[in-house]
Amino acid sequence: MGITYIEGRVRGPTGREEGVRFLVDSGATYTLLPKRVWEKIELKPVREHVFVLADGSEVRRKVSECYIMLPQGEAHTPVVLGEEGDEALLGVVTLGILGLVFDPFRRELRPMRMLLV
Repeated sequence: MGITYIEGRVRGPTGREEGVRFLVDSGATYTLLPKRVWEKIELKPVREHVFVLADGSEVRRKVSECYIMLPQGEAHTPVVLGEEGDEALLGVVTLGILGLVFDPFRRELRPMRMLLV
């Protein structure tokens, strides 16, 4: 199993931006921002969800929204507000919003085959 990172930027509601090195995680539903990042761009929680971790345990985390900018595109996306020690993750909801999929063989983001059904 390979690990792939991608450099991006995020912008909060006040226009503040921050660079982020995301771990591409096709098993994660939402993108996660580390605490230092979401505090710096002044995000505020808008709701809360329970998330299941890979080991089956559950955690409750607050969720917000921000603007994300990657080399492959940019869009508005929901994000989990991480806690101390959490790493930035790029999840499948954000990838879908951007029309991207993760190619595990080439370890890169590629355009998604878009269906209108």
